[in-house]
Amino acid sequence: MSMNKAIHAAFRRDLDRFLSALGRFTDGDARRAEELGRAWDNFDFQLTKHHEGEHEIAWPALARVGVTQQTIDQMDAEHEVMAERLAAARGAMTALRAAPTAANAQTAATAMGELKTVTEEHLDHEEREIEPVYLAKQDDPVVKEMGKKFARVGPKEGGEFFAWMLDGGDPAAHATLKGEVPGPVLTILKNVFGRGYTKNVAPVWR
Repeated sequence: MSMNKAIHAAFRRDLDRFLSALGRFTDGDARRAEELGRAWDNFDFQLTKHHEGEHEIAWPALARVGVTQQTIDQMDAEHEVMAERLAAARGAMTALRAAPTAANAQTAATAMGELKTVTEEHLDHEEREIEPVYLAKQDDPVVKEMGKKFARVGPKEGGEFFAWMLDGGDPAAHATLKGEVPGPVLTILKNVFGRGYTKNVAPVWR
């Protein structure tokens, strides 16, 4: 699979985790609400950055290798729907963090379920339309340059991204990531610069 599809696997994993955790939430559990809030902050950041990056970096590159403007417009329209559901889930998770009640957990679970529906519909559509292009054009200079642009982040952001990607989930996605990043580099980024995720977010799901 492409790196893009591997990232999608991490989004699917986290949405399932949130729905499971919110379904088991105990009324008044402020500690659990705070834990889920930290996990949400990371998820919100990763999903927002990914789709903003697609609009700014991926779509122009993909247009140059043959993806139609109609397809790109469809993807952007789906992003707008996702952004609306993401904002609703963000508000619900903020409310749960402030007042950790069973009712707020149920509201958050409903918002998360709606976000999961539209997100997975978009990810499925994108993989049908775009994944074959990524695989067929992986050696094209345009696609290689696109990958370099996505990789231009600081070590802390990169480390936490890789720690998040490798936190459970799809073994095939892990294999893709490890095939893209040299082992020693990945280890340093994850274990040194990704300690914020490892310390503050990963334990939420244990």
